[in-house]
Amino acid sequence: MIAELPRYRESTLLSAREKAAVRYAEVLAGDHRQAGEQLFAELREHFTEPEIVDLGWRIVTFVGYGRLISALGLEIGKACPLPLHGDGSNGGAVHEAPGVLGC
Repeated sequence: MIAELPRYRESTLLSAREKAAVRYAEVLAGDHRQAGEQLFAELREHFTEPEIVDLGWRIVTFVGYGRLISALGLEIGKACPLPLHGDGSNGGAVHEAPGVLGC
């Protein structure tokens, strides 16, 4: 199913509902200014208003997560242990890493 994503519009495996959701994700992850009435009309054919909002929140959460991981120079799926040590000033553990995160 994942292999269908690059050509989701022509896919015979994805339903119209799934294609609309992928289009929504594509727009929100790319040029979000394209999220106009045409997109929402297509989404309303398959989703209720609350479902559209919920799906949008889920999409932007994962898009934001991916952008944060990229900005920090991390790779999804790889461990990034940050060393912990007490700094003596507040008695708590402090994350310390050189550079962005040093991973």
